[in-house]
Amino acid sequence: MSQSVKQQLTSVALLVKSYAEAIDFYTDKLNFQIVQNIDMGEGQRFVQVSPANSQGCNLLLLKAGSEQQLAAVGNQAGGSVFLIIQTDDFWRDYQQMLAKGVVFDEQPREELYGTVVVFQDLYGNKLDLIEVK
Repeated sequence: MSQSVKQQLTSVALLVKSYAEAIDFYTDKLNFQIVQNIDMGEGQRFVQVSPANSQGCNLLLLKAGSEQQLAAVGNQAGGSVFLIIQTDDFWRDYQQMLAKGVVFDEQPREELYGTVVVFQDLYGNKLDLIEVK
């Protein structure tokens, strides 16, 4: 018999140009909370943010440090949706985000699986806001 291994996905890395502007966007515009913000020295930080009251995966903000990484900022998923944020109240969160100037790529739509809308982060990465039926 094989021994059971317990694993879980804890963080997804996101390349950013600036820790400060990324933290501001995710905490102010999307109401995320800072999970960790540790100075690692030499201009590097270990910054994790997560939706309020989330028990799931954190977003690890990584400051782009090379030309190749800088070129990938805003195109983390090659133009596809990079992250999906699931909510218990779509219209509450949509209205709050709209009021805070979040850029939406479309109007909210009803799908068989729930209510969804595509929006952009501060660099142009695409995200979904969804309330599952």
